[in-house]
Amino acid sequence: MAWTHPLSARVEHGPDLVGGKAHGLLTLRRLGLPVPAGFVVTTEACRSFLREGRVPRGLRGEVAAAVTALEAETGRRFGDPRSPLTVSVRSGASVSMPGMMTTILNLDPSHDADGTDPLEALHRAITEVFSSWDTPRARTYRALHGVPDDLGTAVTVQVMVRGDRDEHSGSGVAFTHDPNTGEHGPFGEVLFGRQGDAVVSGTTLTSPLGELAEREPAVWADLLTALDRVEEHHRDACYVEFTHESGRLWILQLRPARLVGTAAVRVAVDLAQAGVITREEALSRVAPPHLRHVRTPRLALPDGRPPLARGVGACPGVAVGRVATSAERAVRMAAREPVVLFRPETSPLDMRGLAASAGIVTARGGPASHAAVVARSLGTPAVVGVGDLTVGHEAIHVGGHHVPEGTLVTVDGTGGELVLGRARVTTGGAGARLEQLLTWADEVSGGSVETGADTEESRLRAAHAVLRA
Repeated sequence: MAWTHPLSARVEHGPDLVGGKAHGLLTLRRLGLPVPAGFVVTTEACRSFLREGRVPRGLRGEVAAAVTALEAETGRRFGDPRSPLTVSVRSGASVSMPGMMTTILNLDPSHDADGTDPLEALHRAITEVFSSWDTPRARTYRALHGVPDDLGTAVTVQVMVRGDRDEHSGSGVAFTHDPNTGEHGPFGEVLFGRQGDAVVSGTTLTSPLGELAEREPAVWADLLTALDRVEEHHRDACYVEFTHESGRLWILQLRPARLVGTAAVRVAVDLAQAGVITREEALSRVAPPHLRHVRTPRLALPDGRPPLARGVGACPGVAVGRVATSAERAVRMAAREPVVLFRPETSPLDMRGLAASAGIVTARGGPASHAAVVARSLGTPAVVGVGDLTVGHEAIHVGGHHVPEGTLVTVDGTGGELVLGRARVTTGGAGARLEQLLTWADEVSGGSVETGADTEESRLRAAHAVLRA
């Protein structure tokens, strides 16, 4: 049994074996898009490690051979201080678990005075990623999303490309559709002169993706080509992470965008009406619970009254709850009444608090930050990048106000507004796309469910049942 596989366009393996991350990289290679060289350690190797408490027999030899192949491809040597081969070591289960497991960047071991083998550092990194499958935050995420505990994670080892190399370098993320509205077109954020972890962690203020067109027009043109190519291949909205190093684009991750609510309905209906997918495929891509967020509630601010603060809407909907300033207190307070979790930025360590909260607000980060990605996966209204927000131990400071923990607030995850107290909320109409989707659902199910706004989920669920039969 092979425990490792190269990231080569000549081979094809499913995500159950190589994980979602490596599967996306293999797809990118087959599409002729620029992907750093690397190899993947399979989920089977992880499952063996978790069962036996040690790496499977033969893995060390395969990793050594894979590193030798990388050295031959790049002309650099692992552990060589003069021309080092530097790699990243990343987790990648078959089901996405954003930020829940260990990632190790810039692994650059060197021979010490005693001649220690630098491959040992790589083996330790791989086992560290394997072990992170069973961390409390990873277990919590799997419980919330119904991910089986026995899947294990693959480990992707790739040559590092540097977004911080020079003035023509940077990192970013891009969606092929706006994740809030579903509108077609490149949407995302970029950081110039920084590595990608600064973008997805939400720790740094990012720039809109469009600034890449002004700063690096050749990189922008290559990115648009890549986005068109991956969407044509997947026939769905997609998400990519990228780095540009000294003016050259590299794609580091590809996955479906996993849109919810209005965005999911819009993309599915638009693709079906354009003949890209069938009506049945469009119906299957919209989960019935998504419809709860289609008639998106919005804050109804009194005329002339500005909100307390405004950030970037990261997940649609309105949340009303008490201010909580830590994940631990959010869990305790949520046992009594709804809470809104406020953080400078979130991390995987906040997972239990994020899951317990009715709304999420962060001072930093953008639409691809950890807080935004997790909020969309939970369907929780969220606002990120509230520039003047400071989160203290038992209070927040925002919009010139000191707001103690426990204060009631209302958050609009579409427009990005935040107000004190319980604000009036309005609900928009269903829209033509939702009506079209429900008409298709009735045609599939035979109209066996009564129509009406209160049965929209039931109408879609009935169609799903027929499609599964």
